[in-house]
Amino acid sequence: MSDSSLRYSSIALVKEIESPENPGGLEKRVALIPSDVGQLVQSGIKVYVEYGAGDGVGFSDDEYLKNNAIMQTAEEIYVNKSLIIKFKGPAIASVEQMSEGCTLFCMAHFNSYPDRAQLLQDKRINVIAMEEICESPKHEPDHLILARVAMNTVLTPFINAQTMGDLQIRVIGWSERLRGAIKRAGNRGPRSLKVIQPTLAFDELDVVGPNALYFYDSQSFNDKQDILQQLDKAGTHLFDLSEFEREHGQQAISAYRESHIPQEFGLRRIQCLHETGQAGARYGMSLLREHKPSVDVANIKAVILGYGNVGQGALDELHQQGIKHIHVLGRAQTAKESIGYWLKDADIVVNGAEQPAELRGKNFLISNQHVKELIPENSVVIDLVGGSATNRSPVEPVISCSFLTQPYFVQDGVLISSLWGWPMMGMMRETAVRYSGQIVDVLIGDEKLIDGLDKLAPGVKIALVCGPF
Repeated sequence: MSDSSLRYSSIALVKEIESPENPGGLEKRVALIPSDVGQLVQSGIKVYVEYGAGDGVGFSDDEYLKNNAIMQTAEEIYVNKSLIIKFKGPAIASVEQMSEGCTLFCMAHFNSYPDRAQLLQDKRINVIAMEEICESPKHEPDHLILARVAMNTVLTPFINAQTMGDLQIRVIGWSERLRGAIKRAGNRGPRSLKVIQPTLAFDELDVVGPNALYFYDSQSFNDKQDILQQLDKAGTHLFDLSEFEREHGQQAISAYRESHIPQEFGLRRIQCLHETGQAGARYGMSLLREHKPSVDVANIKAVILGYGNVGQGALDELHQQGIKHIHVLGRAQTAKESIGYWLKDADIVVNGAEQPAELRGKNFLISNQHVKELIPENSVVIDLVGGSATNRSPVEPVISCSFLTQPYFVQDGVLISSLWGWPMMGMMRETAVRYSGQIVDVLIGDEKLIDGLDKLAPGVKIALVCGPF
């Protein structure tokens, strides 16, 4: 049995093979790329790498050897290792090879596979779930604060007048600088929230006048169609993020930081959430084009539930694909009495809305009835949240996630997909590199996971889903 107070002196990097969430072994990403293994070795850690671990994303055994890894076979890799790192959760047979008291560090999805979870408990394997590690304290970059404060500034009069429920918000374009504004707008419960293309002409705009707000960033929006002047003449509310930044930027950011103590926990520390949203929306559009070949992409009805990291990734992708109007639904629009209006006649629906654990399996945002009665045949529903029979998605038709072996299914004529590991859809190598850098940072950076279980940083401690043993 391992002593959890000891620093991990050796790491086993395991090759991805078929497992409950990786049927057919189609997940080929590696948790640590060769150059990052080199960083760990330089910090005094022995790193054992299974032969072929990086082959699936283009990293050869020779590259690992050049970074001073110790190469081992599948039969050797689990023997006497105190810390085992892989990407997806392990195969049942692999759990049997692990030593009592060792630590498994992976995307564990512990509650989604109860039989494997029980085996890990019985074998007294410590499990740290990569997907559960959070920033601690929460870090908010200046550009997110700026956009949030700017949107809050323009919405305050409507909030004070209790007219938010009548306000229709249009954000012109999508960019990283606008992300915080979209999220803040969604949180405030407007009548509607859309992201629109910056190339639209005035007669293509769906709302004008005193109950409409157009939020834009002149740093990136070039008003070639001269819509701002026409909107202004119609009495429409306009707000420029860049103008706000010039006049109030640093003061607003400083005031926000002074009045908001950072929360104890922030975003996922090891994540490619934006890429998940991008990949899901990209795949959804490919399905739509295949099954509705005559569709006019620019004018489709696109709906996104949620405006968090995965939802913003989907928003980014759909905006890049040229869709003129993208509906973004918040809590007010996803309420049971409201959501049907937004789902009716939708061509593509992307769910990025998480629900608390206690609501999973009890409250479905997109129900079987919605699919049957409101969403047209050959339309597409992309679920970015996923789950399993014991940890249900907010999309009722999704009993458990789909896999690359069968990425979508059809229910009542609607195509539905809820993949494990969306970035596998064309982004394997890029996301492997990003994940690897984040994992190394957690191991030897601020969190120093390598120091052992009794010295876990708060953001890592909450991710210890099995143990300590």
